[in-house]
This record gives sequence, C-alpha cells and structure tokens, in this order.
Amino acid sequence: MTVEISDSRLTNSLADGCGEILKGVRNGGLLRGLALGDAGDEAAQEWISRVLEQHRPKDGVLSEEAADDLSRLKKDRVWIIDPLDGTKEFATGRQDWAVHIALVENHKPIHAAVGLPDIGVNFFSDEARAVLGPKSGKIIVSRNRAPKVADYVAEHTGSEITTYGSAGAKAMRVLLGDADAYIHAGGQYEWDSAAPVGVAQAAGLHCSRLDGSKLTYNNADPYLPDVLICRPDMADEILQLCATFKEEHGSY
Repeated sequence: MTVEISDSRLTNSLADGCGEILKGVRNGGLLRGLALGDAGDEAAQEWISRVLEQHRPKDGVLSEEAADDLSRLKKDRVWIIDPLDGTKEFATGRQDWAVHIALVENHKPIHAAVGLPDIGVNFFSDEARAVLGPKSGKIIVSRNRAPKVADYVAEHTGSEITTYGSAGAKAMRVLLGDADAYIHAGGQYEWDSAAPVGVAQAAGLHCSRLDGSKLTYNNADPYLPDVLICRPDMADEILQLCATFKEEHGSY
C-alpha cells in the first residue's frame, strides 16, 4: 500500500534524495570525469523514475536523462526534472551543480525545488523568499556561454558580470541577493529552468523570456532559447535594454 504524500512534500523529498544519491556516487572516490558524471545522472534518474512510478503513476515526465515520452503533452500534470544540472561541475569537484525538480500543471510550475547538495541547502517553492535588500551590482551569467546582451545590460546599469555553473545555482544567487539578475541567451531546455523559475517566482522574483513574454513548460519542443530571472524592481529596465540590444544587433 502506497503512503499518500502531498505534491509539495514529494517535490522536496525528490530533491533531498537525489542530492544524497549524487553525493554518495561521488564520495565513493572510484570514478572520475565523464564516467562519474554519467554514473551520477543514471543513478539519480533511476531512483526518481521509480519514486514517480510508485507515487504519481498517472503524471507525465520530462527529464534530461530519459527518453521523451510525448504522451506528456496530453497530461495536465508533468514532472520536469534535471537530476544533475551542472554535470561538469559535479564531475570536477566544484560546488555549483544542482538538482532540479518541478511539477508543472497547465504549463506552469506549481511546486519546485532546487537542491545545492554540496553546500547543504535546498530551496523549495513553498517556503522560498527572495532577499531584496540593497542591490549587489552584479549580473550572473553562464561560465561557458555568456551572452553579449548581458554585457550590454551590465554596462548600462553600472553592473559587474559574474559567472557560475548550474542554471539552478545561478538563479539561487539572485534569490539570495548575491546577484541582481541572471541573464541567459543561446539556448537551454525546459529542464534547465523549470525548477529554478518555479522557486524564483514563488520567492517574488521576476521571471520571463528576454522579450518579456511568459515562460511556459511542457511544450512539444522543450528547447527554450533564453531566460531572465531578476529583482522585480529591475525587470522593466533590463527588458528595455534587452529590446534595444536586439534592435541594434538582430539577436541577443
């Protein structure tokens, strides 16, 4: 007999458990590099799949580490998951990797969790609150794919560009007040941002595409070109700067 568990508790427990599995795989010290990243991905995905099969067998699933079952498109409730966001960071001993768990209903995250296991912190949408004190003067971007538009925004807002690993880790830096905005262009997938956006929105941050349009999830094509997560008091200015940059350069 399966014990009843609420959506929020299941979301949070998946993030907790996934983080423990990944730390266990790495702490064994027997694997390195790509083999370590692959083993972590596979172990975490297998566990998540079994948990959802037992507790939410009727829900759809979209995960980076599983074949895309398009029957999800006919379902109102879909779990969008990245068991290990920042595989390179995980495999090289860095701390800026994350676990992404989001439950999407009618294309919007309703429960989400971002786990940062190496620093022992999990962010849950049902309890997250953004730190909105003095501005940090920093804009956070991808270490590997920093968009030119972010440099333009930084220049016109008097901000400094800083880099970090996982998308979830970057988004949570904005939530903590360590950065004023996370700007990404050049492509991601829904599993990269569903959980970070779910937590950030619940915490009171602005989340959108760089053109200001809404972020929607559980689409036939899970590719998501760009995202903005920022302090709400900077959203209008940043979106206007993004629009001006695109007019001048043709892209972000």
